[in-house]
Amino acid sequence: MSEMIELAVMEAEEKMGKALEVARDDLASIRTGRAHPSMFSKLNVDYYGAPTPMQQLASFHIQDARTVLITPFDKGAMTSIEKVLREGDLALNPSNDGNAIRIVMPQLTEERRKEYIKLARTKGEDAKVSVRNIRRATMDTVSKAVKDGDIGEDEGTRSEKEIEALTKKYVDQIDEALKVKEAELLEV
Repeated sequence: MSEMIELAVMEAEEKMGKALEVARDDLASIRTGRAHPSMFSKLNVDYYGAPTPMQQLASFHIQDARTVLITPFDKGAMTSIEKVLREGDLALNPSNDGNAIRIVMPQLTEERRKEYIKLARTKGEDAKVSVRNIRRATMDTVSKAVKDGDIGEDEGTRSEKEIEALTKKYVDQIDEALKVKEAELLEV
């Protein structure tokens, strides 16, 4: 395989891996009936005028399946953290005892579960579209190389099969992550 095509395939695999990583992060941030620190990963808090990820401002302790204790490193950030939790799309009702913020996760209603499943499927589909776009761009590179005579047709066909295999591998992994998330959301 020519070095140019080999680099294009390696780059495609790296980008597909990143698309999978983004999908997993997005899915992890969707709330289930269970408490989990990753559900707070996408929340930013106004910390002295700068939007700061909540993960950098506090420690998270899971007390039981539905209770999270958030302890800010700086007590001055407590009201900002509480505000983000209350007004965010997680629909949480935090209680503040002066030292820490306690959140008891409400049970998900059937309607809310369906909304979250729909959101998860959308995020999964977005990731699969990204993977397919990467595939298309890499296939175009291979086709151009064959057309320009930089590589032979056999090598082009072999490269295209490798790209298809990579695409299938990453789409399957996204589907699997989505299946796991749907199962979590349906769990009562």
